[in-house]
Amino acid sequence: RLRPRGARLAGFFFGLAGSAGMATGISPRPVMSSRNLRLARPDLRPSFSRMPMRSRTLTETWPAEADAAERFDGEVFMDAELAPNRSLPNPAFIALMIAIGVISFSAGILFITLGAWPVTPFFGLDAFLVWLAFRISYRDGRAREWVRVDARDIEVVRQHPTGHRRRYRLPTAWTRLQQIDPGQHHTQVALTAHGRALILGQFLSPAERGEFAQALGLALERARQAFRPVTTAPQEAGGAGDAPA
Repeated sequence: RLRPRGARLAGFFFGLAGSAGMATGISPRPVMSSRNLRLARPDLRPSFSRMPMRSRTLTETWPAEADAAERFDGEVFMDAELAPNRSLPNPAFIALMIAIGVISFSAGILFITLGAWPVTPFFGLDAFLVWLAFRISYRDGRAREWVRVDARDIEVVRQHPTGHRRRYRLPTAWTRLQQIDPGQHHTQVALTAHGRALILGQFLSPAERGEFAQALGLALERARQAFRPVTTAPQEAGGAGDAPA
């Protein structure tokens, strides 16, 4: 098959170079163009962006108790109640729903007078969706957590929005307090012992979780110090040089 003239000339000169190299003992090296150099260049781009991020969140594994145990008869170092924040109280919610109802009703009457009556049901639907969203928010606001710390046990009572309660009990001496990623939005406050964890205050804001973690850590330290037995016996009065008369 006939080749272009330029390709034949290149082959002729390459053959001459190969013959000269064999005569001088130098093996010919293939000529690499700039395109081949770009293709052969290693990929130096960082690959950490393609690596999956490790999640530092903990999973709650501490089991709940079936029955309430007898409490330790001693000093209580923390007895706190945790509740989610609700910025809109019930009177303000009622006033807001009245305002939304008046606006929706007035807009519906206006559209009916203009002949666009099919739009009217959507105003009622908007008011109903706003009411439903607030009712769900208030229902979640019924969640509670009670944390009690004494010298022997850490008792946690958790109330779900449905009213169902669960009780957890951890040993004060063997429980460690952990705060995952302090200051971050996904920060967690956890009590860990024997390879299991109990997450506290998940409905609190990140700043409130940090404040609660500091207060709980201080209460645990005081409880452990109070539980340590006193090992030094008091000395008897008098000295060795005193002798009976």
